[in-house]
Amino acid sequence: MRRSLLLLVLFLLTLPGAVVAQVDSRTASLSKQLGQGQEPRARSQAAQGLGSSDDPEAVKPLCAGLKDPSEQVRAAVAQALGKLKEVAGLECLKARKGETDAAAQAAIKASIQTLQELKGQTPRVYVHFVGVKDKTGELKPEVVKFAEARMKRKLTQMGAQLAPAKESKAAAQGVLRKHGIHGFRVQAEIHATESGGLLVRMVCIGYPDQALLGDVEVQASGAKPEDLLKVLAPRIVEEAADTFEWDT
Repeated sequence: MRRSLLLLVLFLLTLPGAVVAQVDSRTASLSKQLGQGQEPRARSQAAQGLGSSDDPEAVKPLCAGLKDPSEQVRAAVAQALGKLKEVAGLECLKARKGETDAAAQAAIKASIQTLQELKGQTPRVYVHFVGVKDKTGELKPEVVKFAEARMKRKLTQMGAQLAPAKESKAAAQGVLRKHGIHGFRVQAEIHATESGGLLVRMVCIGYPDQALLGDVEVQASGAKPEDLLKVLAPRIVEEAADTFEWDT
């Protein structure tokens, strides 16, 4: 059964492009400030902003900030990595376990614990995320990756364990039995709309049994593609989880 949910409310009047656009420019601005700011206080504030950004792209500048000459900044960066809750930050935090400053060392230890707990939490659902296809034929590769990163972030925030790209049916069934959860395989597509906006469709099938469940759609217009996808990418995951009852 095909179920299609159309979100037609995310237009310029209800979600101004100027507001959405601040997210990307803000991350870039904060990253620059963290790397090049003259004062430790300003760099520390930039780190805090990145930690609150909810942006997976903030991991890279924060990891670089762990090498800042200021102990104050290194401590702020370590705290920000824990607040951001991107498991990808674990590697660079562990690489700095030899930190000599007490405050920075404590912040690193606390964030490592936070991210390890996140990584080791009992999953609510098992998801084989195939990726995102650009059906518009006009999006830059980095914009497609941008959307994919945000979908993955939303999945993990919702308690999903992501399956490996290549996994045997027996291995997948073993994970499902171990945790007593359901498995789903999802594929996202980005389409252009007649209004000049974007439509994101997510097809969902059972995993690993490959039974087609259906699809959901969300769409929006009134801003640049990357700004629209910043809203649509996590929203399509929420719609799929609700429609196909991933947590039951």
